[in-house]
Amino acid sequence: MKKQIPFILFVAFAITLSAQENNKNKYIFLLAGASFASPNNGWFEVGCDLTDATPLNRAIGGEAIADAANRMVKGTLYSKEELETMDALVIMQVHDRDVFDESQLQTKYTDYKTPFDRSNYAAAFDYVIKRYLTECYNLKFDSTSVYFNTQAGKPAVVVLCTDWHDGRVTYNSSVRRLAEKWGFPVVEFDKYIGFSKNAVHPVTGEQVSRLFSGDKQEIAGETFGWHPENGKDKYIQRRMGAIFADTMRKIFPVK
Repeated sequence: MKKQIPFILFVAFAITLSAQENNKNKYIFLLAGASFASPNNGWFEVGCDLTDATPLNRAIGGEAIADAANRMVKGTLYSKEELETMDALVIMQVHDRDVFDESQLQTKYTDYKTPFDRSNYAAAFDYVIKRYLTECYNLKFDSTSVYFNTQAGKPAVVVLCTDWHDGRVTYNSSVRRLAEKWGFPVVEFDKYIGFSKNAVHPVTGEQVSRLFSGDKQEIAGETFGWHPENGKDKYIQRRMGAIFADTMRKIFPVK
């Protein structure tokens, strides 16, 4: 019996290691955004649960894409280790501005004057995108990286998001043009959320987004819901999580 104890302990240890290995998430997604994306919402965390991903939620309410760019300048949006291990950078900075305008864009991210203010949303988006793609590529020159001496460096996956409904036409249309320019996937919350600005609710006579929001905003003479109810248990957050997960599954089918 005494001779069996070490073997039994070995088996138990092996089972524990196997369970821990199986519990490791397959992916790591990092989210940059503001009030629609901050952790108190829940959709990103729900979506990561559905895709077996670890969520790194760096969204902060009140910020804009300029703030995300400035955090990259400071090196606080993600660490060197996170750059190495994260599978996708997801951006949900959805202020109703033109994020595609190419009139003031620079060739390289290093050509931009920093820090950024909020005068040009398209330029700040361009900086974030070009800097992330550059940093991923340059890992091929980093002897400490698993991508050292590879041809393309780290494959850079950037995912853009629409607003949670289709009321913000300026942003939603321009972010699609930006995604098309770069070949990025778009999480189309506005397309699959389940209602449209083109038809009001038959009972309330108001935009359907008002039913799921505690505040409101005026856009082009129409009143819409502004921020959806917060919490992983809320309908809109869970629906957004499902829409996000569906998009990510198309990008990361296996690992």
